[in-house]
Amino acid sequence: MLQWTLRLSTLLVITAGCLIFGSADVFAAEPPVATEPEPGPQYAWWFWPLVLLILSFALGVFAVLAGVGGGVLYVPIVSGFLPFHLDFVRGAGLIVALAGALAAGPGLLRRGMADLRLAIPMALIASTCAILGAMIGLALPTNIVQTLLGLTILGIVVIMLKAKKSEFPKVPRPDALSQSLRIMGVYYEPTIDREVKWQIHRTPLGLSLFVMIGIMAGMFGLGAGWANVPVLNLVLGAPIKISVATSKFLLSITDTSAAWIYLNNGAVLPLMVVPSVIGIMLGSLVGVKILAKTKPAIIRILVIIVLAIAGLKALLKGLGIG
Repeated sequence: MLQWTLRLSTLLVITAGCLIFGSADVFAAEPPVATEPEPGPQYAWWFWPLVLLILSFALGVFAVLAGVGGGVLYVPIVSGFLPFHLDFVRGAGLIVALAGALAAGPGLLRRGMADLRLAIPMALIASTCAILGAMIGLALPTNIVQTLLGLTILGIVVIMLKAKKSEFPKVPRPDALSQSLRIMGVYYEPTIDREVKWQIHRTPLGLSLFVMIGIMAGMFGLGAGWANVPVLNLVLGAPIKISVATSKFLLSITDTSAAWIYLNNGAVLPLMVVPSVIGIMLGSLVGVKILAKTKPAIIRILVIIVLAIAGLKALLKGLGIG
């Protein structure tokens, strides 16, 4: 009951925020300049919101089964195959990623899986850089951002193909910075029925990587779960469950910072955001139930194929070829 209350509260907060702040008239900033619409068939006002609702529902299911955030699927697919301006798609993508993080964050903190000492230094750097990335993304020409988005998505495909996971990485000795920040902890692991002590190393390297993660999250509106988890797990040496949970909590801070820049520039449309958020969250609920009956490896391969097609489409669209 509490989880349903949290999800409903998240939907109400995001919907209210979009309806209140989604108009460019509220702010002094100029909205992004959209290109002239191409001639084509005319649809009723509810057609594209309905398409977004159905598509987001499907993406929500796939996101859970593949273990990726909704934003990394939403932005390349919607921008590549639907007739929306990239600025509006990125703004909606950040809100979509933020919705999932806000829905999961309280439960992860309550269970002790998301670690505040690990999250706060990373969040401070990533959220600051996400603001910078959002400003850069809105300032650059759309074709350049679309090309960079395509290259980034194809890079994510390569990372997903090569990525490995370590359940309990070996950290022989924590570095001086992590010791001074007291980034360490203990959590109960039910699969082995014992408490696991963990610590991290290579903290300066991890912090520097979060500079790049924050900039990319803000620039492309992808969220950053696809990058957070490998850095926390493989570079810093946090257990995989701590890495996944802390990454979710990180998204709620990083994406909020970048989302305000898009809101301030009128790049968040309620008619895009509301059906997308509802679809993603409903799809996530279904995905959780399907997960127990489906082989994750098969879904992972399918998601990689979809991302590769979407990334190539975004790249060709940015280059003016497709």
